[in-house]
Amino acid sequence: MDSDSGSGGIFSRLSRIFTGRNSDQVEKAIIEASQEGELEAAEGSMLLNILRLDDMTVEDIMTPRADIQGVEAGSSVAEAIERILECGHSRMPVYQDNRDNIVGVVHAKDLLSASRHPDKTGQPVTEVMLQPFFVPETKDAMALLNEFKARKTHMAIILDEYGGTSGLITIEDVLEEIVGDIEDEHDAPKAVEILPLEDGSVRLSGRADLEDINSALRLNLESDEVDTIGGLLSHIAGRLPLTGESFTLEGMLFTVEKADRRRVYSVLVTKPG
Repeated sequence: MDSDSGSGGIFSRLSRIFTGRNSDQVEKAIIEASQEGELEAAEGSMLLNILRLDDMTVEDIMTPRADIQGVEAGSSVAEAIERILECGHSRMPVYQDNRDNIVGVVHAKDLLSASRHPDKTGQPVTEVMLQPFFVPETKDAMALLNEFKARKTHMAIILDEYGGTSGLITIEDVLEEIVGDIEDEHDAPKAVEILPLEDGSVRLSGRADLEDINSALRLNLESDEVDTIGGLLSHIAGRLPLTGESFTLEGMLFTVEKADRRRVYSVLVTKPG
């Protein structure tokens, strides 16, 4: 086998590219190496993503509290199994009263093991759950990846500065920032965040990224405070906007189609008049 092929090949090439360089120089070297064909495009993209992961916190990647799917602590093992089957996850948080009070994490394999014994299916899910792993919103994503590995755990509960549940993050979420989406046959299709409609208008998910919107609609929406269109409209209004409320930005009309007291779900973009 050629000594410069396979994984040994990429490591020898990386050694030549990175030796003696700081992070800015490394990023420039990766881009140049990709352009010159010394690195495959996919290799270069992954390496750049690893560098950028150093600048991310878990808050940038997490699943927000509103979207956490969990199991109530009062549920039985049988009910928890139904919930796992319904959601298709291999592990889920267990909460007491509300999602601000997460008391454990239950694994599908532990539920499956308990289900083999008829006398255990009626016992509380708290009997088979594990202790949750809590981290603050400000924790570095790369540091969390290393901690996931050290702890041999795959899920962490994110806490805000007041100790409330801010979100949830898995090792898969962090790895996807490096290699792109990892989907299996059980994953539900993701909702389209930027959807052109037949009448020329565009429907946006409240979580649609401003950079993606700018690219798709040739706009220049910017904010130092937020990254999503829902966040931008909330920032402009000084509160969560109401359903039907409109904002004119970059010569386009942004109308909130659906919102509640916690978040903006969808926004319709049209030309004024």
